[in-house]
Amino acid sequence: MTIRLVLVRHGLSSFNAKGLIQGRTDESLLTDEGYEQAIKAGKELSKIKFDKIYSSPLVRAAETAKTIKKSFKEEKEIIFDKNLLEVDLSEWSGLTIDEIKNKFPEIYPIWKNDPENLILKRSNNETYKPIQDLFNQATDFIKDILNNYSDEDSANILIIGHNAILRCLILLLLGKPYQGFRKIRLDNASFSILNISIHGNYFKTQIECLNQTSHLNKNIPSQIGDSRIFLIRHGETDWNKEGRFQGQIDIPLNDNGKDQARKTFEYLRNISFNKAFSSSMNRPFETAQIILQQNKDLEIKKIDSLMEISHGLWEGKLEEEIREKWPRLLKSWHDKPEDVMMPEGESIKDVSERSIEAFEKICLSQQENDLTLLVAHDAVNKTLICNIFGINYSNIWMIKQGNGGITVIDLFDDPSKPNVISALNITTHLGGIIDSTASGAL
Repeated sequence: MTIRLVLVRHGLSSFNAKGLIQGRTDESLLTDEGYEQAIKAGKELSKIKFDKIYSSPLVRAAETAKTIKKSFKEEKEIIFDKNLLEVDLSEWSGLTIDEIKNKFPEIYPIWKNDPENLILKRSNNETYKPIQDLFNQATDFIKDILNNYSDEDSANILIIGHNAILRCLILLLLGKPYQGFRKIRLDNASFSILNISIHGNYFKTQIECLNQTSHLNKNIPSQIGDSRIFLIRHGETDWNKEGRFQGQIDIPLNDNGKDQARKTFEYLRNISFNKAFSSSMNRPFETAQIILQQNKDLEIKKIDSLMEISHGLWEGKLEEEIREKWPRLLKSWHDKPEDVMMPEGESIKDVSERSIEAFEKICLSQQENDLTLLVAHDAVNKTLICNIFGINYSNIWMIKQGNGGITVIDLFDDPSKPNVISALNITTHLGGIIDSTASGAL
């Protein structure tokens, strides 16, 4: 069973609008635009029945929560939890970035490049690490939530908070990847969804989507990098729908898969792609062709090393058929995929190495303002996203990639800045904020 966490950053605040650092100050209030964002968020979230609603007690988050709640049919108490308070940035609160650069020139670069190790002083001269403290808050919050559930339970939980604490919650649930704080972003009133399955004394996490903004009439978050890559999984095939392992058997898109590709084209029609790459297999290439139907002169470069994982003797089979012949190996594939070499096929390590090599070549070819389309497969995309997050390829089950799902990666010319996942697995163009695409066999 699954505990679904829907994370919402508060709407635009007065400090956001002025470009001021907020931190834990409660002087920053929700703006008129912030209230409008909360209303739009509430209308979309009202389609989900929530078992619990949590919010930071700070005014900008609390007002967002109260405004969202007005769209719900069922009366639900908002639980204001201090563990959802925003990061404490002490005397930085209320300053602009330029003011912080001038006043704290020695430590500001740490905040930008390695925020987990930033050390500040409180008014009593006590030193502390604000982001580390925030991870401790996130740990306590998750423990408190999960202590209320067992592996037999399902629940939808709405969490309204702030940029930094929500990032820490997400990163904590992903295993706290090294220097992960600057590798993701959360826009005002955006949605991010994580699924948690409890297994006795431990739990598993899957990130279903990150920084979803379509309910705000903003299909894709604004560009923050020098160039962008749109990483997309191919549309549905009959074998995806049936739950068959397809791997490197070249199964074509079915009618629904073609429709998913057309809807992806419509969703991204305002993006002027100037580069395009695809796995050399037909289903991603056809998906790319449909997405680029108004830009047919743009060459789609096929890359063999972005082909789907070879499942070897498993290809064409349903999971129950594989379980009859390879029960231990299938269990290992679900529990520890890094230990599995597919019979007469590949390991996930093989896929990760060849996919990352291809992706890095694409990144090196990027020039300023490039908008690049890259269409590939479930396992390939998952290993690429794991690499950007800074987590091992063994964690592919943490990443959701729906057919036609859109992931947006911002790249920077400055080599000291990491790639940023500005959105992950956006599938709202295919129906609702919950990913309803075929679960497939992988």
